[in-house]
Amino acid sequence: MNKYVLKIKCSDAKGLIYKISNVLYQNDLNIEKNSEYVDTQNKKFFFRARLDGAIDTQKIETQLESVMPQDAVITLNKKVKKQIIVLATKESHALGDILLKYDSGELNADILCVVSNHDDLRGLVEKFDIDYHFVPSEGLSREEHEERVLSILGSYKVDYLVLAKYMRILSENFVGKYEQKIINIHHSFLPAFIGANPYKQAYDRGVKIIGATAHFVNNSLDEGPIIAQDVISVNHEQNWKDMQKAGRNVEKTVLSNALDLVFDDKIFVYKNRTIIF
Repeated sequence: MNKYVLKIKCSDAKGLIYKISNVLYQNDLNIEKNSEYVDTQNKKFFFRARLDGAIDTQKIETQLESVMPQDAVITLNKKVKKQIIVLATKESHALGDILLKYDSGELNADILCVVSNHDDLRGLVEKFDIDYHFVPSEGLSREEHEERVLSILGSYKVDYLVLAKYMRILSENFVGKYEQKIINIHHSFLPAFIGANPYKQAYDRGVKIIGATAHFVNNSLDEGPIIAQDVISVNHEQNWKDMQKAGRNVEKTVLSNALDLVFDDKIFVYKNRTIIF
């Protein structure tokens, strides 16, 4: 049997679970697992179900639209591997972890290519038989560089862009072309430690915890909807390089967890928050 994921976001109302279940029952579909949540403050309803069966997606979406509130956003997608492109610069830890999971079959995605504004990671990427596009940024304006990157991205049919420590600020034009489709990882020191060498800044301030945050990218830099976070404890015996090593391990883990959630269609974005089932 084919597997599908049904996601519904709409205004809350009485009887929604019954209406959804009735449509699925009438189409002889089996619900393997379902989850729902009501945001009582905003009176919003969120529903996710994992289904199996012979599914006419357009027919079922139309039937659900006829019984759900008018503002309902309904998606019914077959469970297939997502198609992703990874953007990187010079740091290899996040990209390397993604490549290893891809090679072992643990990543629920196909990596179409890697795009970078440096050529440092070409050797690493090509070991996995993945195309590497080097788009130098030196001597170009941000707009000119992004145009070249967008030209490459446009030649692929991509579901998500993953910023594996891609250390460039994206323009509103770039972000707008991939709204809620760009996933970023950064150290959780922001906004307290902005700029070069945040781990050295953290060490100088004597921090006691360090961590990482994975989020969707929007036009507010690192303030997009949060997908996953984690922290670890550090102490005075660790220098900034020790903290950097520990922080990079957290970054890898958090990004990996976030990608699993995104690729399995477990996330709803509402305003600047995420609801995760």
